[in-house]
Amino acid sequence: MSRQELLFSDNFQKIPLGMFSANVGPHTEYHFREEAAPKYGWGVACFFHDESKEAWHISERNGRKVMRQTFANPNSFTHPIVSAGNQYWTDYILTVLCAPSETNGRCGCIFRYSTNRRYYYFGLTTEGAELIVVNEELKLHEVREKVLGQIKFSRKKDVVYKLTVSTEGKNITCSISTEGEPQSHIGIIKTMDDTFQRGKIALISDIPADFLSVEVTGPEYARSIAVSAQKNEKNRLEQLRSMNPKPRLWKKIATPGFGVGRNLRFGDLDGDGEIEILVPQVIQHGPRDAYAETGCITAIDLSGDILWRHGKPDPEGWYLTNDVAVQVHDVDGDGAAEIVYCSGFEIKIVEGSTGRVLKKIPTPESCGHNNQFPRILGDSIFFCDVRGLGRKGDILLKDRYWNFWVYDQDLKLIWKGSCKTGHYPYAFDIDGDGKDEIAIGYSLYDDNGDLLWSHDDLLMDHSDGVAIVNLHDPLSQPDTVLYAASDEGVLFLDINGTIRKHHYVGHAQNPAILKLRPDLPGLQTVAIDFWGNQGILNFFDADGNIYHTCEPNNFGSMCLPVNWRGDGQEYFLHSTNCKLGGMFDGWGRPVVVFPDDGHPDLCNAVLDLTGDCRDEIVTWNQDEIWIYTQDDNPKNGKLYKPLRNPQFNNSNYQASVSIPGWTEEH
Repeated sequence: MSRQELLFSDNFQKIPLGMFSANVGPHTEYHFREEAAPKYGWGVACFFHDESKEAWHISERNGRKVMRQTFANPNSFTHPIVSAGNQYWTDYILTVLCAPSETNGRCGCIFRYSTNRRYYYFGLTTEGAELIVVNEELKLHEVREKVLGQIKFSRKKDVVYKLTVSTEGKNITCSISTEGEPQSHIGIIKTMDDTFQRGKIALISDIPADFLSVEVTGPEYARSIAVSAQKNEKNRLEQLRSMNPKPRLWKKIATPGFGVGRNLRFGDLDGDGEIEILVPQVIQHGPRDAYAETGCITAIDLSGDILWRHGKPDPEGWYLTNDVAVQVHDVDGDGAAEIVYCSGFEIKIVEGSTGRVLKKIPTPESCGHNNQFPRILGDSIFFCDVRGLGRKGDILLKDRYWNFWVYDQDLKLIWKGSCKTGHYPYAFDIDGDGKDEIAIGYSLYDDNGDLLWSHDDLLMDHSDGVAIVNLHDPLSQPDTVLYAASDEGVLFLDINGTIRKHHYVGHAQNPAILKLRPDLPGLQTVAIDFWGNQGILNFFDADGNIYHTCEPNNFGSMCLPVNWRGDGQEYFLHSTNCKLGGMFDGWGRPVVVFPDDGHPDLCNAVLDLTGDCRDEIVTWNQDEIWIYTQDDNPKNGKLYKPLRNPQFNNSNYQASVSIPGWTEEH
């Protein structure tokens, strides 16, 4: 390789001592938290729902700072990883000094990092040192990886090892030696592989270990390639952004002491033809987020005026990492909205305009796993039509993961079901009899409660989001059931429950089905990974095939569809953070970004509030709500007006579906 230029170097001396990981846990599934963003040039690429949330620390070793991994990882499908560098690096030399505390388990470096599931690993293993290419999974928790080279030796704990990797095209050279006195060359691996041709670098360890320093050098031509690629991407992004309206602030609303996390609800509460906002706080009973209920409820209009309130506001009642059983809907079909929610072990229906209680009954008795209390608190509420009313007048209430109950608008039980419910259902009249079938978890139920099919015994992890759609001809009768199935990945089934495609892409959730790519037929799907593989976006065409994968950030998102332009091109909202968020296109590019104006960016929602049928963006935290519209609003003429999930079926785990539609010119 020709003369080297320094691309990256870090010995961690400039990073403050303390925990480097951000123990945000599930909160960043659908909340943006600044603590989870990259810092000091490094980002925590992934963590699981165990102590790996706190794995990375800046500590001291012999009077100097080191990056220390503190967790003994028992899993093979996810690893504690921190990443750095440039995705456009091609040929480079990576040098890492590391000191593992054990003599077994992986500890080393990653190069040509594409995502935290696609990379080359070189470093210590139980048998010595290995070069491994890692590329997704073959099946649940079985990683697709191949050993490209091995150096067998008896490793020692607390010895400082020097790992050196050199890439030049498809030529890869890796060597390992010990540092200190005496230095000792251990071995070298030379091979050829072109699975990944460019990418960042990362540190990885399944055992407690210290990383002392990292250095990346590369030839001038490789640096030029990376600089040129970045410049081209920047220019292309500027061009794409210039083609879109810019976000313009429309409303500001203060919610001091009574605000919430991602738990706002929207609907016409007082019958004036305008949307109002319901602000339901949360009471957490624990453990963690398994048992929660609705707390104080405040109804406000878009000017911030309080219409009514139930309960006493709690400044701490904003935090949630789960759904809460509360919705706004005209459940009885009289033209006026009601609020249906659970609190105090009761299901209540209250008048939207006043908060007056109209009906209430005790929640169902607890059964099976959900038994901390004699009666359930209620996990989420979903409206459907199992009686053939021609409107969504039936109420489905579920517990956390096991049981659900279907009621009429008078809270009379129609039927009950038990299955692996997952987080949130979906309903559609599949057989054309005027009554909804219900897809909940991996099961499909007929309108009378008969189980039509189930994959509960086949699919191990729970369903995060499910939809019933026709991807090729969205306006026709659905022929596909789509699952974002947590660790089971993403599945496409036919309407009879036969699995057509099963993609093991990590812990998939929050799928969105929309028109992301006007150049492709039908609808496209995007799903985001969380537990164990945070932030990876996978994009699917109408045939259920992956056409693109990227990792723009290492946190979750609702991936809500956005009709921003009104011309048939949709985006999805990653977050409203002005640096890392934005509205993303079908290639995972932030083509609309938000101004750096101090707006809250913890949570977001997408809906038409101004009436021109294009979407506004609602972004908020516990203290305030801001609403953005387009800088060219209002817009006249024939506009794109997709049919979306109704606001009365709002969930932090919903599969968001956007079916094409248009207005008439006016």
